[in-house]
Amino acid sequence: MTSFDTSPQFNVWRALLALAVVFVMLATTGWTALRSHPGANALRASVTAWEHGHLRGHRLPGPDAAPARIARFFASLTAHDRNRLARRYPLAVGNMNGAPVELRYRANRVALRQARAAELERMHDSRLTAAGQQDAGRRMHRYTALMAGNRQVLAFDPQGSGRVAEVFGDLAKAERISVVVPGVDTDVLTFQRTSRPYSAPAGMAKALHTAERTASPATRTAVIAWADYTAPSGLGVDAATAMRAEEGAVRLNALVRALPGRGPVSLFCHSYGSVVCGVGARSLPARVSDIAVAGSPGMRVPSAAHLRTTARVWAMRDATDWIQDVPYLELGGLGHGADPVSSAFGARVLSARQARGHAGYFEPGTDSLTNLAEIGVGAYDTVRCATDDDGCRRDVTGTLTAGRA
Repeated sequence: MTSFDTSPQFNVWRALLALAVVFVMLATTGWTALRSHPGANALRASVTAWEHGHLRGHRLPGPDAAPARIARFFASLTAHDRNRLARRYPLAVGNMNGAPVELRYRANRVALRQARAAELERMHDSRLTAAGQQDAGRRMHRYTALMAGNRQVLAFDPQGSGRVAEVFGDLAKAERISVVVPGVDTDVLTFQRTSRPYSAPAGMAKALHTAERTASPATRTAVIAWADYTAPSGLGVDAATAMRAEEGAVRLNALVRALPGRGPVSLFCHSYGSVVCGVGARSLPARVSDIAVAGSPGMRVPSAAHLRTTARVWAMRDATDWIQDVPYLELGGLGHGADPVSSAFGARVLSARQARGHAGYFEPGTDSLTNLAEIGVGAYDTVRCATDDDGCRRDVTGTLTAGRA
């Protein structure tokens, strides 16, 4: 069995090596910045219009009002007036926590149609370079795909690299809700993929929803592919710090607090998404019952206890995942802290057999996806632990979901 040097001197050298790698990346790629895009302030313009808007002579509530206040406002309106507001302020309504989910879907369909029209114009804009026109074409095709069939887009923002969230299942009637929080290089163009579909947020969420329905057909579940934060672009300094995670954690908290119903919510956080979940853990509402991380570079804490959450904390990592070679430390704001699958961290460590690499945790047929689905439906007594014993299942409260196959 190979032994590894764990002396203080070795750890110092490992930290210095990690810093050197980061600075080399900075020298060659520069600081990661938001990618600008024409028409970048469409959401802000829609929200501003809402702020100055009226309905039948009455001012509209503030767009940042508490979700309960927003819900009461829309509940007081006729269906005609609700649809009227969705058509008039599509991006504002489509991203408004507390608005009825079906209304948000309709509003975002209007917003997507408008964004697609804008990209069609850009495709033929002679002032753009060939690369700019190609980018417009890719965006146009992505917006077209998001409008196809009965897709349920819960949030959409075309600004910069773009943000989007999609729902699989009936969110309004769900007994249990799962949220997939993805990692680096997540934007509107990478939200779904034809090649390796289960490595993209839409494919991850769709696979998880299918697996949850298999695990417990009688349980009404909904899964959200939540790419509604500005993720780091590439493995530059943004990916090595918590800046994007702190911004994302605020948005994740707002989403969870506005979800309909009172049933349990599970967070499934992949790669840098686990940093988002770690930063936001202590502020999440009590209905978040489980936080499961896969391929995590760390959660910005030395142990699960430091997350200060009442949620159960689960972790998994496939043996072929390159993330295991990232130094698990935090130094001067760089790095994300302890390894969540280490025994010292204190998470419940799950099997990830057959996951194959960093992006394979949601592939059908893997232990990782089966385990995530079991957690999502509350079937804790059947999850597969990373070791041959049942250590990860010990002292787990909760019962097997009724109707489980």
